[in-house]
Amino acid sequence: MALEHAILVSLAERPGTGYEIGQQFDRSIGYFWSATHQQIYRTLKKLHADDLVSFESVAQDGRPDKKVYTISDAGREVLAEWAMSPTPLQPLRNDLGVKLRAAEFGDLATIIGELKAHRDEHLAQLTLFNGFEAAYYPTPNSLTGRKLHQYLVLRGGIRSEQGFVDWCDEVIDALEREMST
Repeated sequence: MALEHAILVSLAERPGTGYEIGQQFDRSIGYFWSATHQQIYRTLKKLHADDLVSFESVAQDGRPDKKVYTISDAGREVLAEWAMSPTPLQPLRNDLGVKLRAAEFGDLATIIGELKAHRDEHLAQLTLFNGFEAAYYPTPNSLTGRKLHQYLVLRGGIRSEQGFVDWCDEVIDALEREMST
C-alpha cells in the first residue's frame, strides 16, 4: 500500500488539514500504516497536483491560512480501484526468527531476555487494542459500514498481536526447557 491510499482513506472518512490527518495517523491509522507528518504534507501536495484531493484555505488570526483537504471524485475513483485490486501476500520478515535459527551460536539466556522484551511490547500493544475495542466497539454485531470496517481492521491487529504473544510464550518455554537440560 502506498501512503497516498492511506491518506485518501483518511480524507474519505472526513476532510482535514495535514495536521489533523497526522493526528489520525497517530491515533489509529498509524498502528497499521505509519507516516511522519513531513511525509503526509509532501504526499498531500502530490495528491493535489494529481487532482485526487482539493483544499479550501481557511484564514486564521495571527497564523498562516490552513488548508482543509477533501478527497475529489477522481480520488474516490482511485481509492475504489485500489480497494478492489488484489493484495499480494506480504513476505514474512522477522529478525527475531532469524536470530532463533542462530540461537546455538549465542547465549540462550540473552535470547530469552530479548524474546521476553518483544513479548512485553506486543502484550502492551494487545492491551491497547483490546482497550480500543472495549471503548469504541462495545456492540460489534450491530456495526455496519465504516465503523464495521474500522472494527475489522482492529480485530486483525488484535489477532496478530495475540498470535505474536502466544508464539513468544511458546519459544520462551522451549528455550527455557533447552537451557535446563
